[in-house]
Amino acid sequence: MVSLVYMVAGVSSRFQGRIKSFAQITENETLIEYSLNQALKNSFNKIIFIVGEITEQPFKEKFGNSYKGVPVYYSLQYFDPEKRDRPWGTVDALCSALHLINEPFVVCNGDDIYGENSFKVLFEHLSDRKNKEDASIGYKLKNVLPEKGRVNRGIFKIKNKYVNRIEEVFNIEKNHLSKKNLTLENLCSMNIFALFPETVHKLNHILNYFKEKNKNDRKVECLLPVEISNLIKSGKINMKIYPTDDWWLGITNPEDEIVVREQLRNSS
Repeated sequence: MVSLVYMVAGVSSRFQGRIKSFAQITENETLIEYSLNQALKNSFNKIIFIVGEITEQPFKEKFGNSYKGVPVYYSLQYFDPEKRDRPWGTVDALCSALHLINEPFVVCNGDDIYGENSFKVLFEHLSDRKNKEDASIGYKLKNVLPEKGRVNRGIFKIKNKYVNRIEEVFNIEKNHLSKKNLTLENLCSMNIFALFPETVHKLNHILNYFKEKNKNDRKVECLLPVEISNLIKSGKINMKIYPTDDWWLGITNPEDEIVVREQLRNSS
């Protein structure tokens, strides 16, 4: 059995206080519903939404305890606003659901669209009992870059179909890739992973140390790609990489809704 975990705790100030996952991107589907409908073409055992204090009630009202016959569970990522300006990051979000994670799972962002094949590949990886390593999807850089503007991307460094590390590269521009020693064929991490419960326990140990070390910092975050990369480099986990030609679509600003709707319309 395999679980499906969505991180939907955050609300971007750039999105005018709205919940990005609820952006209406087709006539009948919000962004989160579109992604769920792609994922649930596989037989996931349950859905876990990692929510924040702002997103908890809207998600519970929308999805209740079941979506299309699949049980739905919720985990709250909490932080004390008197001590912190923001939550502790995506590792903290994932570890908040540790009590619900008792089987292999696919984890991803709730405001991104990953493509049907990406979910299928990771589901099948975890369903094969011979596989004991974690896994991720590598998106070609050409499929995750805007035509204009600068973005940051996690670039997979790979050896023999396994991840050596995930390297964060900042201010990438499509027309100036050579300045960053990149090509359009580089594989990127878009925060979709197939993980085992044992890996989350390792991440939780890292998180506890991170919080103690940074207890007086109000903004620092413990980030999933960074800490997964550290686990790989230290030899504590192995991660298989599956390249994909799927297009990733994400929403950052309100105007991105129109762009995503148009891209989906053209691809249908």
